Amino acid sequence: MTTYRIEISATAEKQIRRLGRDDQLRVLRSIKRLASEPHPVGSRKLQGYKDVFRVRVGTFRVLYSVAAGLLIVIVLKVGQRKDVYR
Repeated sequence: MTTYRIEISATAEKQIRRLGRDDQLRVLRSIKRLASEPHPVGSRKLQGYKDVFRVRVGTFRVLYSVAAGLLIVIVLKVGQRKDVYR
């Protein structure tokens, strides 16, 4: 089984730190799962971008990019739906 390396952008890291403790744990657990399955059930490709996807974690969205040739998942943004797409 191929394992992807996870990289979290500075923006996403800051956004995760601002979440409540329970939400942080759920989001980080979801991000960790992306290492083994970068396109889990429920992930969607964002329109207008070549390789940006989103996965729902409760009321939060995790936006990420997959560099399949390099086996890297880059977490771009984490936030609530009303804010994360801006």
